[in-house]
Amino acid sequence: MNNQFQHDVAAVWENCLQVIKANVSEQSFKTWFEPIVPFRLAGKTLTIQVPSQFFYEWLEENYIHVLRRALDYAIGRDGQLEYSIIVDTGGDRQPPIKVHVPTTNSPEAAEARQKAAADPKRHTPPQPPKSPDTSEMDLFLNPNYSFDNYIEGDCNRLARSAGMAVAQRPGVTSFNPLLIYGGVGLGKTHLVQAIGNHIKGHYHDKFVVYVSSEKFTNQFINAIKSNTLQDFTDFYVKVDALILDDVQFLSGKEKTQDTFFHIFNHLHQSGKQIIMTSDRRPSELQGLQDRLLSRFKWGLTADLQQPDLETRIAIIQRKLQAEGIYIDAGVIEYVAHSVNTNVRELEGVIISLMAQASLVRRDIDLELAKNVLKNIVSAEEKEVTIDTIQEVVADYYDITIADLKSKSRKKELVYPRQVAMFFAKELTDLSLKSIGYHFGGRDHSTVIHAIQTISDLMEQEDAVKEAIQKIRSNFA
Repeated sequence: MNNQFQHDVAAVWENCLQVIKANVSEQSFKTWFEPIVPFRLAGKTLTIQVPSQFFYEWLEENYIHVLRRALDYAIGRDGQLEYSIIVDTGGDRQPPIKVHVPTTNSPEAAEARQKAAADPKRHTPPQPPKSPDTSEMDLFLNPNYSFDNYIEGDCNRLARSAGMAVAQRPGVTSFNPLLIYGGVGLGKTHLVQAIGNHIKGHYHDKFVVYVSSEKFTNQFINAIKSNTLQDFTDFYVKVDALILDDVQFLSGKEKTQDTFFHIFNHLHQSGKQIIMTSDRRPSELQGLQDRLLSRFKWGLTADLQQPDLETRIAIIQRKLQAEGIYIDAGVIEYVAHSVNTNVRELEGVIISLMAQASLVRRDIDLELAKNVLKNIVSAEEKEVTIDTIQEVVADYYDITIADLKSKSRKKELVYPRQVAMFFAKELTDLSLKSIGYHFGGRDHSTVIHAIQTISDLMEQEDAVKEAIQKIRSNFA
């Protein structure tokens, strides 16, 4: 290669790097682009040398669009990229063996891979399949997930505090590993991604990787198929903060667990931060090796619970504030009392409210909120709501729903009210406090008394038991 030719390829690659720097993080640039050596420029085809097959696969899966923009800028729209992959580093007497592969999106790539696979001297690992199941890993964190928009409450205070401590001092605190567990839609992914974003924002030299256990497993399988398992492991042991989402997915996958065990040990011994999520506590995880479970307990395990009423109200207010929408406090309180399962469902109800209001061109009032909540309930599930219970009980005793919610202490109203409260506790997931809210703002002690009263009467009087059974049949 003459000096002029060498100068040209270096200049073209330098122009590419200007575009790449503007589109990737500093750490990603150091990890994936600084090791690249510009190898050859033939016409409008640029060849870059990469250190391994795994390195090449990662670039193709995660940075192909960035590389395309870089080529457009440095060479033009018809510029082409070719990789020179070192598949054997050679020795004292034998030079490194390299394989030249065009970009995987081109017809030439398939032909090059076939030639490389047919050549027994090259031992080229096969190209991994480009199916949706093995699509790019979630290397990039979602910037929308932050501590600022993660509402704190009694349901998540320990987990959030531990997460903030880890984010401020990754790998230094005793919370290593940090395992966050909880049911669906309670904010596990939001919290761990907030940790990752905080680390990236305050420690520019740290390499943070977020990956689901499913994608980690798929990458592991691909590494075995392509004979690049060592590259796969080498990549993960260089991570400064590893966030593994839904660790329960590793259940029953012995070989994947073996590899993760060694990665875990290396990272922990090196003072690197490990963060995981699970849908259940470690003691309830089935199909995971005992040696892994014991290591999960080295740090801190914190749970996320269903959000309490105050937290649900705060979540609704924050969501509406972000959307620039005002809703009366009474409507917010009604939605917060009516939806107490998880954050995801709560946010879904808010989105449905906003969409419905926009479609019918009306303000979000209590009537609209009730209609939306009624429509969200699946017809197949036939879920019983507090409104349904009040309607059925009021009809059975020939009174109005307003009577059930009134402050009246008349016996002919108190008894039906107690029956309705009894069914609200039996047939819904609402807390005692929320049940009381739906009956004129009564406190939880009144609800407890009502439930106990009806339970006692059912044991003492057959007529009461029969009436309760008749009412119950309306909810079947």
